[in-house]
Amino acid sequence: MKLNKYKWFVLLLAGVVIGCSSNDDNEVIVEQVEYTSGSADFSTYVAIGNSLSSGYTDGALFRAGQNNSMPNILAGQFELAGGGEFIQPLVPDNKGGLLLGGNKIAEPRLYFNGSGPVRISAAPATEVSTRLTGAFNNLAVPGAKSFHLLAQGYGNVAGVATGLANPYFARFASSNTASVLGDAIAQDPTFFSLWIGNNDVLSYATSGGAGINQLGNGDPATYGSNDITDPQVFKNIYTMIVQGLKSTGADGVVANIPNVMKIPYFTTVPHAPLSPANPSFGPLIPTLNQTFGGLNQVFTALGVPERSIVFSSTAASAVVIKDETLTDLSAQITAALGAGGVDAGTAYIFGQLYGQARQATASDLLVLPSSSIIGQPNAEAFTMLTALGVPEATAGQLSVNGITFPLEDKWVLTPAEQAEVLAATTAFNQIIKNVADEYELAHVDVNSILNQVAATGVGFDEFSLNAKLVFGGAFSLDGIHPTARGNAYIANKFIEAINAKFGSNLPAVKAAGYTTLYPASM
Repeated sequence: MKLNKYKWFVLLLAGVVIGCSSNDDNEVIVEQVEYTSGSADFSTYVAIGNSLSSGYTDGALFRAGQNNSMPNILAGQFELAGGGEFIQPLVPDNKGGLLLGGNKIAEPRLYFNGSGPVRISAAPATEVSTRLTGAFNNLAVPGAKSFHLLAQGYGNVAGVATGLANPYFARFASSNTASVLGDAIAQDPTFFSLWIGNNDVLSYATSGGAGINQLGNGDPATYGSNDITDPQVFKNIYTMIVQGLKSTGADGVVANIPNVMKIPYFTTVPHAPLSPANPSFGPLIPTLNQTFGGLNQVFTALGVPERSIVFSSTAASAVVIKDETLTDLSAQITAALGAGGVDAGTAYIFGQLYGQARQATASDLLVLPSSSIIGQPNAEAFTMLTALGVPEATAGQLSVNGITFPLEDKWVLTPAEQAEVLAATTAFNQIIKNVADEYELAHVDVNSILNQVAATGVGFDEFSLNAKLVFGGAFSLDGIHPTARGNAYIANKFIEAINAKFGSNLPAVKAAGYTTLYPASM
């Protein structure tokens, strides 16, 4: 057991001494607090994981975010009980973004300009090909999935442009053939934190389900970047990661995967954002309803009246989406409209546009970036329609995202896709708990913690945290990653789990020391 003794400062307020005692001579006696590591050894702490542990926030990796990463906060408390130096692969500034050979490959960070999140205008200064030297304790890599941690060459800068390597790991990998796990084990850690698996479902969700659920496919080398990892693959990989970290004799703490569908990235944009009070939309409603009238009659005749597209003149209307789980009625629509006297070209276009279309419901989740394209012209749709011989004026009218042109799959997570995400998350979390129990690790139920943040909000000292974008305090401006204060709250939950498992008495950090919004310049 390792312990250090620290004296608490005396707090004087209005002449009253708080948290102290005094003798008859009014001599202040400051109590000593002994912070201990219990059965754990924090002297060499290594963290591995993905963006959630790297300090990535506000849509980028930048120095202030790294300094407020969950592992760095945790390491600061470990120092009170014998923890050693915790070195992170810091980027050079607070702008964020990446360059590869001088070309921008990742955007700088977001900031709040008073009306919404926007990107700072400064150009990135972090060059991926400039590799940092030395050993690092925080080996969390933004974008990494579970199986990436074992991949040799995942930090080879030559593979970044082709997608075979990760630009963030390329900055600090020990060699071109190194793996994240190998570099972690090389530190000979005495304690580790492992928070991985989020990206094994998140990329599928943030792409609107555009990837593939690889359930039953045991070869991750065949996976696409937006696919869901097979649970058996995840189990095998996760177990190997823990076995590797435990091979040094280290103790550790692991965390499970939050329900990504509860984060602001999926809860900010409403399914019905089309207001009749909008001067760009409201006056068009009668014409739109007339245009869709014949199509709606076809839907009713085909026995699917629920697919009808109707815009309200008195309340907000739902956007029109493409739902790939629906039976494709393109041919039937074309035939029915043609039989009703619509010219063959128009009938064909309507069949192609609305064969799998419907209006969104409250069960659909629109991804955060969709807010910037709803109601805007779709250039690709316009080009496609004009190539089919549609006059430009008509093509423009039929190319408005979410109104006349159904939102594509990448903008919407449908209930069927949500079910796949939830099933995978549940399976992964059970695996994480089983492995934690088998290897006697502390376990943090981040899923339950963030579900509570989303459902009711939580108190954190004198502050409150909820899952609203910008002012909720828990999530940063990208709608996915925690704020500095969110990281501090999660770090305290890690501390609770570590104290309970290993008998340490690490203190919690205070909310006031951590911000929720970074300024445009700092």
